[in-house]
Formats: sequence, structure tokens, C-alpha cells
Amino acid sequence: MVRPVMKIMRMCACLVCAASAAGALAQAYPSKPVRVVVSFPPGAGVDIVARTVMPRLADALGQQFVIDNRAGASGNLGSEVAAHAPPDGYTLLFTPASVASSQALYARLNYNLTKDLEPISMVAAAPFVLVVHPSLPVKTVKELIAMAKAKPGQLLYASTGNGGSPHLATEMFKQQANIDITHIPYKGTPPAVTDLIAGQVSMMFANTLSVLPYVNAGRLRALAISSAKRSAAAPSIPTIAENGMPGFDSVTWFGVLAPAGTPRDIINKLGTELRRIAQTKAVADQLIAQGADPLGSSAEEFAARIKSDIAKWTVIIKAAGIKAE
Repeated sequence: MVRPVMKIMRMCACLVCAASAAGALAQAYPSKPVRVVVSFPPGAGVDIVARTVMPRLADALGQQFVIDNRAGASGNLGSEVAAHAPPDGYTLLFTPASVASSQALYARLNYNLTKDLEPISMVAAAPFVLVVHPSLPVKTVKELIAMAKAKPGQLLYASTGNGGSPHLATEMFKQQANIDITHIPYKGTPPAVTDLIAGQVSMMFANTLSVLPYVNAGRLRALAISSAKRSAAAPSIPTIAENGMPGFDSVTWFGVLAPAGTPRDIINKLGTELRRIAQTKAVADQLIAQGADPLGSSAEEFAARIKSDIAKWTVIIKAAGIKAE
């Protein structure tokens, strides 16, 4: 009976040592610079948010967090790079919400969001503003819907590209309102907004950062905000839900993930600091000034949001017959 007992004692000792080593790893982390893969180019919304938050994280943890812009394939290139990196906490992914809709939009991806990446925290979210050209004789969502029903197919709406977040937000609006409006895709926000201001198209769901200056100058008219609650960046603009479409919610969130298998202690350490940083007054004020609402979610809340977004956009994309370009 002595040998089995000794064997069990040795196994317990090994487990204790392993636990102690894991704890020491988390305490020592980070001991070298951390690469933060941003899945869009410099100047994009997610890049702006990352460059707002990451210097504070570096100050808090005493190590560099180096942004590595890996744009391409609608953000999927950067996501793939991060998903296949070693799960040691030294490669992170900073991504917008399009990473979730891509799971429904693309038939083949070289990574699986829910299997290959581990959510850490949603840092911020930016709603879309439903804007129209001032010449359009509507001032509310209800009036816009009435016009669209009176003129099926005649209202043109701009987007930043086929399958992009503004396109999907408009398709969700179109389906819920049961209207027929015509999609005009552009290659990015600037040309779409330019043509909207010129009156070449009638309406658009655009991010707050891109269009609020034009709304304030009277060059565009804001009808509603796309988030479930009013935005701190534009508190006077009512939500679409307030305009008779309960449950409407479409925002671009910005979050941090790590390769699956990253030690839980490291995930928790990063999540705790990111939540704290997002809620500090200096960062919150800066995010709001940029058109984003500070969040700072738990890993569990982030995972639930990813799961619900994949399910929601799968339904919208299938119903609209949207194909990735």
C-alpha cells in the first residue's frame, strides 16, 4: 500500500508545482514587448481606439504593447495572424465587430473565431448614425419608411462596401421595416460620404466619427442612432428603437482577443486592466470625443456578444443573399 500512496503524493506535488509555476508566469507577465495585431490600416476606427488604449495598458503593466497593423481581406488577414500565433500572451488581436459577421459572410476562412481566439474584453463601441441628404423631405425614421414604401426601389443607400458593417446594418433596417431600397456600394467611408453630401445617394448608416461633423454643419441630417441606447457621443439623436423598431441594435464594437489556449491568469490580468482603463475619465472622454462609447466588458460578456452577433448576422446575410466580394 505504500507505493500507491507515494505515487499519489508525488502527483499532488507536481500539480502544486505546476499551479505555482502558472501563478509565477502570470505575475511575471509581460516580461517582454507584446505584439497587438490590429486588423485594419492606420487611421481606421479600430486603430484609433487601439492607439488610445494600448499606451495606458503599457504604462499599467510596465511593458511595451506594439501595434502591428495587418490589414487585408476585410480584417480577416490580421485575425488569422493572431489566431495562429503562440498562445503565450505575447500576441493579441485588436479587432472591430466585423470579425463576427465575417464568420457568416465568408464560406471559407483560415481561422474559427470561437475556437481559435479567446475573448478578453470589449473596450468600446461606436454606433452608426442613419443620415440622409438635407434635400430629402423626411425628419424622422417613420417618415423615411413611409417614403420608401411610397417609392419602392427608388431610394439609394450608400455603404462602405458589400458585406461591410454599414451594409449589414442597412439590410437589417430594410428587413425589419419591410422596405425596398437600393444598395450603392463604395470602396470605403470617404467616397460614400462625399456622394451622400453631394446628393448622389439619399441615405446611409455611417459611423459617428465620420459624419457627426457634417451633421453639426447642416450638410447632413441625422434621423437616428443604431445602438440600443443613446450614444454618449451624440446624446440628442434618438435611437431607431425609439422610432418604433424595438430591439434594433447594430454597433461596431472594438475588442481584444488572444489565441486560444492562452493561460487563464494572463487573460484575467489583461481583462482587469482593460476594463479599468476603458472607464478612466481621460480615456472615456477621449473615446467619446472620437465618437465611441467606452465599455470595458468581462471576457464572458464579450464571448456572449460574439456568439449572438454571429447568429444575428447569419440570419441577416442569408435573408439578403449577401455574398462576399
